[in-house]
Amino acid sequence: MGLGNPGERYRRTRHNMGYMVADAFGRKTGLHEAREEGEAWLAEAELHGEKILLVKPLTFMNRSGVAVAPILEREAVAPPDMVVVVDVFLFPLGTLRIRERGGHGGHNGLRSLIETLGTEDFPRVRVGIGTPDAADVAEYVLAEFWDEEILMVQETVGRATEAVECVVKEGVGAAMNRFNGPRL
Repeated sequence: MGLGNPGERYRRTRHNMGYMVADAFGRKTGLHEAREEGEAWLAEAELHGEKILLVKPLTFMNRSGVAVAPILEREAVAPPDMVVVVDVFLFPLGTLRIRERGGHGGHNGLRSLIETLGTEDFPRVRVGIGTPDAADVAEYVLAEFWDEEILMVQETVGRATEAVECVVKEGVGAAMNRFNGPRL
């Protein structure tokens, strides 16, 4: 589950890091049958012989749970079996923090998932997007990355994609050991 906001206006914004990672993961694994269904974009992929369903909610960040819950129910997937990728403005750009479970930490996309699913028990890959200098956090997260950050954004998306693959293949603990912390 890559969290973000739909539409061209938001495509390259900091708040769409989850979408960026989902797209990169899809390119890496090869997509099959991409489609819009309900309030989400879905695509099937395969990773090491295992079927993977890539999901990008189309409900905007603050209502992510509304799009995700019906998919989990229909696919008979328990929340601990999904991996959520989300941006975090409290971490420097390039920092990854993987957790097996936890609260929303003020992130409205995670808050929506937790409230809708009724649990905090799902792994997440939190991707640092930099800390705003200004007090207006909403303006910061909805802004595009600066030109001088683009190379680091690309590297971060690549590392986050590898982290998601590690969670799926080796488990959350292995991914935490390998990827938590700043870029090296």
